[in-house]
Amino acid sequence: QCADQHAILRGVTHTLAAHRLGQEYVNTGSRPLPALEYPGYGSVVTKELPAPADLPPFVAIPNTNQRPGFLGVQYAPFSTGTAPQAGQPFGVRGISLGNGLTVSEVEKRGDLLNDLDTTFDRLKDSSQLLDGLDQFSQQAHAIITSRRARDAFNINKESPAFARPFGESPFGTSCLLATRLVESGVRFVTVTLGGWDTHQDNFSRLKDKLLPPLDEGLSSLLTGLSQKGLLESTAVFVTGEFGRTPKINQKSAEGGRDHYPRCMFMLLAGGGIRGGQVVGKSDEKATGPEDEGFSPDDVAATFYRNLGIDHTREYHSNTGRPISIVRNGSVIEQLFS
Repeated sequence: QCADQHAILRGVTHTLAAHRLGQEYVNTGSRPLPALEYPGYGSVVTKELPAPADLPPFVAIPNTNQRPGFLGVQYAPFSTGTAPQAGQPFGVRGISLGNGLTVSEVEKRGDLLNDLDTTFDRLKDSSQLLDGLDQFSQQAHAIITSRRARDAFNINKESPAFARPFGESPFGTSCLLATRLVESGVRFVTVTLGGWDTHQDNFSRLKDKLLPPLDEGLSSLLTGLSQKGLLESTAVFVTGEFGRTPKINQKSAEGGRDHYPRCMFMLLAGGGIRGGQVVGKSDEKATGPEDEGFSPDDVAATFYRNLGIDHTREYHSNTGRPISIVRNGSVIEQLFS
């Protein structure tokens, strides 16, 4: 019922069959290097796009494999650590005030910390890490004293009619929280649904455990963003780290599917993406793309285009080395036409 809101990109291909390396590749758009860690999408967005001072710019629900890489710790994600539960208070460390603590008491502690920081500044040498931690600390103080931040993380403030389609699974309530965070002004949100490593019992795990919450949560996310008038200004990207083998293994009575980066698909929606289309194609046995296919680099260039960020923009490492956000890759224009 929401296929008109998203595009499917088929024939995405790469060669990294290990979880960590595949995750790093699809989350950065740059093939991993041993001596340099590239920043994830959320960290680049945090650097490039301004966000309200009293909201975390990059939120991971409940966590993410995206890291800030060479950009530094001040661009790291804020992880909730858990998923919200429908009808239950959602306590998030760094957002919720616990143990009877008041905003006034937090302000007093902040004043004391500022006094200590002033003394420490006279003693320390210049350090990118310390500067990053200082910035992180200042932002944390602004967030924990912000009523807007606490309200943004409270899914119980949504109407029952709006919240009901998301369901009560952790993924569904996380998608509900994501719509609320985007509406509040958070720049980048990731929602993680694990369990896709179906080497055994592939079909029953998909049917009974994985696809129902994905279908319920993702469709409600797209519909909810549209209802709030946010889908046209929000770029949505759904991916795993690789595909699964077209050949069924015999590791269990039912069979399973193993790692297969040579052929996979991704979903994009929102912003300038034209929904209701399928771009790209695999061969008849799904062993690879029908033609040259698309790389994670191409997808990154496309996603950054949709975010309004030039993927060829250069940063500089702490050694002064110029580094492009994405080393290779071309925008997939068909997704916008």
